[in-house]
Amino acid sequence: MPEPIVKIENLHLSLVGGAGPVNILRGIDLSVTRGETISIVGPSGAGKTTLLMALSGLERPTSGRVQVSGIDLGSADEDQLARFRRKHIGIVFQSFHLVPTMTALENVALPLEFSGQPDALQQAAMALAATGLAERVAHFPGELSGGEQQRVALARAFVARPSLILADEPTGNLDRETGQMVMELLFNLQQEQGTTLMLITHDEQLAGRCQRSIRMADGLLYAINVDSR
Repeated sequence: MPEPIVKIENLHLSLVGGAGPVNILRGIDLSVTRGETISIVGPSGAGKTTLLMALSGLERPTSGRVQVSGIDLGSADEDQLARFRRKHIGIVFQSFHLVPTMTALENVALPLEFSGQPDALQQAAMALAATGLAERVAHFPGELSGGEQQRVALARAFVARPSLILADEPTGNLDRETGQMVMELLFNLQQEQGTTLMLITHDEQLAGRCQRSIRMADGLLYAINVDSR
C-alpha cells in the first residue's frame, strides 16, 4: 500500500489568548492518499482553517504528528518549512492574497522565482493562459474583478505543480455564478496535474464534488463521508 501524502496522528494545537490557552485541534487523526480530493465542512470555529495551517507548516502543533509528502513538519526548522512549502504546497485563500503592487504575471511567477527558476515569467504566462487570463497578464489586482483575482490566485497555487493544494473558502468572496466558474477551474487543474486537494467550504454542493467530505466540530473530526464512485 502506498505511503499517504498526508498523515496526521493525534494532532493537538492550542493557541494562547488573553484568557489563556485555547484548544483549537483536540486529537485529529487523518490519512490522505495522493491525488485524493477532500472537503472539510463544519461551523465557524470548528478548527478547519487551523488544520490547513498545520498542514502547511504555518502553525506548529502543540503535540501529535503531521507528515506531508514524507516530511515530518514537527521536526523541521523554519528554513526547512519554507523550502517545503515552495516545493510541495499551493494555497488558495478566500481573500485572494495577491500582492497589490505586482501585475498578475508577477504574482503568479513569485513561487517560481523563490525557487530560483530562470523561466519563471514564461511559466507564469502559461499558467495564466490556462485560467483564461492571457490578456490580463499586465493588469494589477486592483484592475481585476474578484473572479479574475481568484483565477490569478489559482494560477499561482498550481504553477509550481505542488503535491498538495489547500483551498480555504476559495469562493467565499464571489457571487454564485463566478464561484461556480472558479471551482470548475480548480477541479480541472487538480485533475490535469493529479494534485491532492483539501478544500474548506460551507457549500454542501461543492463539498459533494470531492471524494470525501470530512465534518469538523470543536476541533474534532466527527464524520467522514466516502464517495461511492
